[in-house]
Amino acid sequence: MEIWINPACSKCRSAVQLLDAEGAEYTVRRYLEDVPSPDEIRAVLDRLGLEPWDITRTQEAEAKELGLKEWPREAGSRERWISALADHPRLIQRPIITADDGTAVVGRTDEGVRDALGR
Repeated sequence: MEIWINPACSKCRSAVQLLDAEGAEYTVRRYLEDVPSPDEIRAVLDRLGLEPWDITRTQEAEAKELGLKEWPREAGSRERWISALADHPRLIQRPIITADDGTAVVGRTDEGVRDALGR
């Protein structure tokens, strides 16, 4: 299991605390320092069953500068979104937990984190 975190994020810290409390074995990836490649983002999206716009933090200043809210949310724009996430990792929703069964969850709630633990 791997968890993508921003240590400054309270949701990330809560998720790590819950994983620790449950005795889970996991690897921490500080994705702002160890930026995921476009291929890694595609793989996580496949595991999540989501599209890149589903995991984009559109309220971030960088998102506003890029005008992301105006970008089409369709298959033809998918790669543009993935490139934006790779170039601006702060835009990636967090924390993302890749579960042992090959799936992933966005662990913003205790229920989401427990869901990953149960997989």
